[in-house]
Amino acid sequence: MDHQTVLQGMQQLSHLDRDVKEAFTELGMPEVRVRPSGFETFLFTIISQQLSTKAATTIMGRALGLMEETTPDQFMKIPAQSLRDAGLSFRKIEYTQGLAEAVLDGTFNIDGLENFSDEDAIKEIIKLRGLGRWSAEIYLMFSLGRMDVFPADDLGLLVGLQLMKGLDSRPTPKQAREMVKHWTPWRSIGALFLWHYYHHHISTLN
Repeated sequence: MDHQTVLQGMQQLSHLDRDVKEAFTELGMPEVRVRPSGFETFLFTIISQQLSTKAATTIMGRALGLMEETTPDQFMKIPAQSLRDAGLSFRKIEYTQGLAEAVLDGTFNIDGLENFSDEDAIKEIIKLRGLGRWSAEIYLMFSLGRMDVFPADDLGLLVGLQLMKGLDSRPTPKQAREMVKHWTPWRSIGALFLWHYYHHHISTLN
């Protein structure tokens, strides 16, 4: 998901949706987001749940400092108490160790996700405890570069859609998916822009 791809997507969405066109003219390009694919990103995804970005980054840094390199094998060698001391909860230790074990025993093939369709890749990811559909969709968007994913359970997207469409109430995830069906095959870019729109309007309210 590079700058040129996002620009192309925004241009296409502007043809498909008048509200997007008006908002794009007002706000310009959303920030391009890219995350590396692989074990480290899944590890951070679990660690960061229900934490601020700052707190999650601090804890992740401590965890990384306990390994010579960030691999499932190295992670499994870390004593549980060391992970607790780094800031992981007992539940997150369970989930992260489960992730590492699944990679090591071959039941979760991270590299193989590239060969799956969007929905099949999501199904593979959410088989793991601690990783839900939202986490899977974010991974597809920013680590695998899939262009037609819409994480409709995201509160920021729902509020952004409400604001951009001038709705009286926030749409449900199901309603949101219906509302952006015509954005296919650029729903990932549309989601990126809705976050951009949401943060702009929330900051003006504050």
